[in-house]
Amino acid sequence: MATESRGTEGGARPKVTITAIAQEAGVSVPTVSRVVNGRSDVSPETRARVEDLLRLHGYRRRQSAPGDRAALLDLVFNDLDSPWAVEIIRGVEDVAHQDGVGTVVSAIHGRAGSARQWLKNLRARASDGVILVTSVLEPVVHEELRRLNVPIVVVDPAGSPALEAPTVGATNWAGGMAATEHLLSLGHRRIGLIAGPPRLLCSRARLDGHRAALEAAGVPFDPALVAQGDFYHESGFHGCTQLMDADAPPTAVFASSDQMALGAIEALRRRGLRVPEDVSIVGFDDLPEVRWSAPPLTTVRQPLSDMGRLAARTVLRQARGEEIESPRVELATQLVVRSSTAPPAVA
Repeated sequence: MATESRGTEGGARPKVTITAIAQEAGVSVPTVSRVVNGRSDVSPETRARVEDLLRLHGYRRRQSAPGDRAALLDLVFNDLDSPWAVEIIRGVEDVAHQDGVGTVVSAIHGRAGSARQWLKNLRARASDGVILVTSVLEPVVHEELRRLNVPIVVVDPAGSPALEAPTVGATNWAGGMAATEHLLSLGHRRIGLIAGPPRLLCSRARLDGHRAALEAAGVPFDPALVAQGDFYHESGFHGCTQLMDADAPPTAVFASSDQMALGAIEALRRRGLRVPEDVSIVGFDDLPEVRWSAPPLTTVRQPLSDMGRLAARTVLRQARGEEIESPRVELATQLVVRSSTAPPAVA
């Protein structure tokens, strides 16, 4: 990628960087790079604005060559040790492959050093866009992303997006309500909840949906029937153990993720309790593996692959300088009833 221009007559003109052109044009650095390298994936209006500035500053294009940088998207997770992440990647890859765009997948593990290293790598490869998935980044990283002016989309935001970026999520509140309404419709009244990390918006929304369903049915919300989890199997196991150790244990448990639901089923199995004959279990996500659990899991389907596809389409539209349809999108969740739920056993 060329980073300076020189006059064709007389002496050299002052250097002008692609970053300066991007700031003046109000577009991202990758957008200017695409115009410079003669790529077609830029809207006509944006191309004309950038080309006017390139001419004004005497920026000399280089001829595109076989070795030119390929189009890239950065897909960033806190961690990659979950089937949930695989479904997001699948959706992003579907769109990226169709558009001839490569995908760089990174995990920053919530550590400052990892985030800074990723940022250094991002600058070096000049990605066309970034998709952040439930990523909590420190302020200095947010500031650098703003400075780079790279298109960003946030999937399942952890909190209010600090980058003023478009977001893609799911109807977590409605999903939490549907899960609890299903258990109530079967006759359950003591319903335990294994909640997700409270710092995440999706966790709080599922909890709020659960409470709303109880209140609508006239069932008091009991904080003693809430165990704290982190979306992973082990916390589901321990959370369910905590709930079943209560003086009046629940007859059903809503786990805020499928992985926690599977951990809960194992905890019940080790206590000699059957699902759903003794305790009903509902999960959240509808990961591929839960169709084959014993028993197959009733869960709330979260359209993870669709969320990845929409995020990829949105960030690529931004990269081309096109308008996006909406800055905030929530895709619908859906209750999927299988064999892990049944009416409560008669005492």
